[in-house]
Amino acid sequence: MTDPWITEYTRFVVALAAIIDPLAAIPFFLQLTESYTVEERRRTARTAAIVVAVVLAVAAVTGDLLLRMMGTSLPAFRVGGGIVMLLMAISMLGAQQTPLRQTPEELVTSGDKTGVAVVPLGIPLLAGPGAISAVVIQMDRGTGLVHGLLVVASILLVAGSCAVIFRHAERVGRAIGPIGLNVIVRLFGLILAAIAIETIATGLKLLFPPLAG
Repeated sequence: MTDPWITEYTRFVVALAAIIDPLAAIPFFLQLTESYTVEERRRTARTAAIVVAVVLAVAAVTGDLLLRMMGTSLPAFRVGGGIVMLLMAISMLGAQQTPLRQTPEELVTSGDKTGVAVVPLGIPLLAGPGAISAVVIQMDRGTGLVHGLLVVASILLVAGSCAVIFRHAERVGRAIGPIGLNVIVRLFGLILAAIAIETIATGLKLLFPPLAG
């Protein structure tokens, strides 16, 4: 029988990977680094992964404090974050690139080789509102140092997978193909939709206790 805590963090890793979805970002990565050398692409992949790890880890550690400073409750954030994740899931099920991840203006201004790994690749294409919402909500699901370290470790695992996938983006893109990428994106979208609905339901129950009865 699987330990509940293992299931909890495995679920979080899958959800975060589905939200960030580095496989779906491969075409954008190749487009943004079209004129790059092999070494420049590798450096861009590494930098983007570091940006994702830092942004999400900081969001996980400081999210609760920031919400309190803004006078926003965590249950309300669960509902709002769940809606953001649901919108992303719907766009993934339709194999569409949602503006929640990257706007056309951010794509136009991404010509700087030194900055493309940060904006728009790291932020907001990978570490966007959905991913930030997910890590803040996950941090709220437990307490203690061990829980915090496991959440950060999960973030580092997903960020590391982004670096590996982007490092071999051309090879992965050719091996999976457009149809394979669409299938994976839709599968992740379905998983994310289920997680988003559960997150919204939990937030609503905390906001309106009678619903829990």
